[in-house]
Amino acid sequence: MALSVLDLFSVGIGPSSSHTVGPMRAARRFTAGLAADGLLEGVGRVQAELFGSLGATGIGHGSDKAVILGLAGHDPETVDTDIAGELVASCIRAGRLPLAGLHGIGFNEESDVVLHRRKSLPAHPNGMTFSALGHDGQPVRQRTYYSVGGGFVVDEITAEDDKLVPDSTLLPHPFGSGAELLAACRVSGLSIAELMMANEESWRPAEETRAALLHIWKVMGECVENGCTRTEDVLPGGLKVRRRAPELRRKLREQEKVARSGGAPLRDPLWAMEWVNLYALAVNEENASGGRIVTAPTNGAAGIIPAVLHFYSRFIDDADDDGIVTFLLTAAAIGILFKENASISGAEVGCQGEVGSACSMAAAGLCAVLGGTPEQVENAAEVGIEHNLGLTCDPIGGLVQIPCIERNAIASVKAINAARLCLQGNGEHKVSLDAAIETMRQTGADMKTKYKETSRGGLAVNVTEC
Repeated sequence: MALSVLDLFSVGIGPSSSHTVGPMRAARRFTAGLAADGLLEGVGRVQAELFGSLGATGIGHGSDKAVILGLAGHDPETVDTDIAGELVASCIRAGRLPLAGLHGIGFNEESDVVLHRRKSLPAHPNGMTFSALGHDGQPVRQRTYYSVGGGFVVDEITAEDDKLVPDSTLLPHPFGSGAELLAACRVSGLSIAELMMANEESWRPAEETRAALLHIWKVMGECVENGCTRTEDVLPGGLKVRRRAPELRRKLREQEKVARSGGAPLRDPLWAMEWVNLYALAVNEENASGGRIVTAPTNGAAGIIPAVLHFYSRFIDDADDDGIVTFLLTAAAIGILFKENASISGAEVGCQGEVGSACSMAAAGLCAVLGGTPEQVENAAEVGIEHNLGLTCDPIGGLVQIPCIERNAIASVKAINAARLCLQGNGEHKVSLDAAIETMRQTGADMKTKYKETSRGGLAVNVTEC
């Protein structure tokens, strides 16, 4: 199995990589398969069934709408997020669905998109089954898919293997653990980012990888800007959560303006933290409203890496595009370890797999661009996850809003602190990153289902929704 940096960072749509991006990709894959095999014209009806966490919190995560968009041939990377809601509404009103964007069929949302709130499929909590029926009502094709976190989708055959990403690409510097990653760096004399770039050349030239990563950074910046300029005061979904990013940026800019007019610098020693909070809030408010997002490595934790990257680009004097690329490559190396050895799915291991993984990745990336050795980077990644172990996923109302939005802001600051703390040491530490990741996996396995993105425990049941 091999993973690319572009597997960890991909452009999608909010509010959830596993509950929105994954189901849309799965639905699109199903209808694309029908079209490729010449079966599309013979289909009279398609039914989608969502199980486990998808069924329990699918409404709040927009899974039902994502499935409709995917069946209609839309892709999460390119669908117009400003009109996605209207595209779905028009299908429901008309009672017609343009299957794969090519073949119109009858459509009834209530009977054709079924959310099973108490049923699960065996391989993963985020399971879904698509059934195509002919005009005579007879089965044409049925497929089951699993959304395994970060927008990754596997079919039922692949899901039988413990390794859920079936890429057999041979890499020049393979690694399956933190210890192997450090050993590969020592043997090759490469930094973690350099080693990752050498591996990426197994898929594409280095120039293409660099351009793709700078595009990812551009989308992250656009996401922050969009989150700071939205005019709606309240996030969608019924919780009436107030947007804070637009007003917070206005206040921060005004305070900077006043300070500059007086000819004196701001004396608040934690001024940078105010901006880090803003960046994370902006991204996750944009995610909550279904905007364009970079999975990093998931949507629920999408604000952490952009916030720490913005901290680097704004507050570190020699920040440049080379640093951005180094940051993302280093973060991806850590993300691969989580994906391969534990999980980045909140439905599988709780929020420690989403916010915890992202915090660890961001800490590693920042440590690297601030001059950290591979050993210091691994130390920073370990600190980032160690202090998120046991974090539950209990979104109120099944929405990626409370506690998710603020949780990203807090974890962003934690990542910065982890990087700076580990830069003061020599990389030696008692708990290895591998031990912390394995602990996260075990903790997730022991965690009750009600704390794993089902909205049946924790804040989801102890806080009144309205």
